Amino acid sequence: MVDTRLAASSDSLADILERVLDKGVVIAGDIGVSVVDVELLTLRIRLFIASAQTAREMGMDWWTNDPFFAPNAQRDELAARVAELEARLAVPGGTGEKR
Repeated sequence: MVDTRLAASSDSLADILERVLDKGVVIAGDIGVSVVDVELLTLRIRLFIASAQTAREMGMDWWTNDPFFAPNAQRDELAARVAELEARLAVPGGTGEKR
């Protein structure tokens, strides 16, 4: 026998999760540590929860160029820059020699 309350809560939890990932949620907060009215430390916390597709649509795709998440991205960019510099340094006339 299935508890109807458990089934209903899991359905609503799934609906909430789907909505959060589809629309996104921002949680923001500041934490300050002060002693005798002298602020010693301030932490600003910004948390954005959404699906990767929603984040891309909002222009938040930092992970595509982050070497930790895409190690080949930086290598490919450097290879393209080296190729461009080599092309600039090539001697006109097509001999392929460098200056």
